[in-house]
Amino acid sequence: MARRKGRDISGWLVVDKPAGMTSTAVVNKVRWAFDAKKAGHAGTLDPAATGVLAVALGEATKTVPFVTDALKAYRFTVRWGEATTTDDAEGTVTETSALRPDRAAIEAALPAFTGEIEQVPPQFSAVKVEGERAYDLAREGERLDLAARPLWVESLALVAQPDADQAEFEMVCGKGGYVRAIARDLGRALGCLGHVTALRRVWSGPFDAADGVDIDTLDRLAKTPEIDALLKPLEVGLADLPEVKATAEGAARLRNGNPGAVFAADAEFGEEAWASFEGRAVAVGTYMAGMLHPARVFAA
Repeated sequence: MARRKGRDISGWLVVDKPAGMTSTAVVNKVRWAFDAKKAGHAGTLDPAATGVLAVALGEATKTVPFVTDALKAYRFTVRWGEATTTDDAEGTVTETSALRPDRAAIEAALPAFTGEIEQVPPQFSAVKVEGERAYDLAREGERLDLAARPLWVESLALVAQPDADQAEFEMVCGKGGYVRAIARDLGRALGCLGHVTALRRVWSGPFDAADGVDIDTLDRLAKTPEIDALLKPLEVGLADLPEVKATAEGAARLRNGNPGAVFAADAEFGEEAWASFEGRAVAVGTYMAGMLHPARVFAA
């Protein structure tokens, strides 16, 4: 089997994704710019959306699930009065309404969309239906009966009303949420219909849009020695887990996939934690009475 070409480089890059570019295209651009062997991202953004797309290189790809599971914040604009096939401005208008909600009505509706809610994904989404992506089936004209999925919404707030037709919101939620579905369902709950016209991911877990690198910078620094300075250490992706310190012998055992001795300050018995040695991540696993039982091991 042919070996994948590229550098063995590890770390996280926060990209400020532009509108009109797919998440996959961003990952491919990052892999090319760093000449990296391996890359992946922590949470897809729609092509029309902007903001934080956290891209992991090399060993950092092993920490992707922890960033994907973390809370994320979005700022988005909803246009009232129109429902679309895609629940955003990219789709075809399917219904219209002359009703426009006032601030009091909008704010009264928001509590029903916070906490643990059930959400039906948009017809045009990456959800798999009998092995095929929903958006592929939707493009062929199929109307799908998608099952509702649980979503944790930490907060949902109205932040501005530029005019009667539009409202801007900020939402903090867990993984698997569709902002387009929030706009669709909120519009229906208010009796006025609605769809997303602008969407930006402000932060995702430990990563903030303010630290994001734009595509022009990637192009300018591509395959130069200076580009490596843009990377954040892979340990940043473990920020939501407690850290335990491995002994020298423990680190060697952990790197070989065996339980290793650690010193724990905050980890509880049976809790998932990550072990470090001399400031570098060694493994992620389960902490049990002075030992870490590894599930993921990082190369030295």
